[in-house]
Amino acid sequence: MIDLQPHAEGTILPVRARAGARRNEIRGEQDGALKVCVAQSPEKGKANKAIIAVLSKSLSLKKSQIELVGGMTSPQKRFLIRAIAPEELAKRIGYAS
Repeated sequence: MIDLQPHAEGTILPVRARAGARRNEIRGEQDGALKVCVAQSPEKGKANKAIIAVLSKSLSLKKSQIELVGGMTSPQKRFLIRAIAPEELAKRIGYAS
């Protein structure tokens, strides 16, 4: 189960990132985090931008709702998803994966 945490501005979503994959996709849950694979290399924030794009498209969110708040250079990342409750985000993740 993904460890979604409530935040004053929305929900904190833990992500396990894999850069350099064959295609951009959400691959379910791994160690309490949403596993997201992107084709971009982890250089100069390219993979982080690609992860935001994948989350936005897969979870029906605006890119402006998603902010990286932890793990800028780590595979374990934390994203703030603005203006959405943990329960609603859990539903969207259930449909996406």
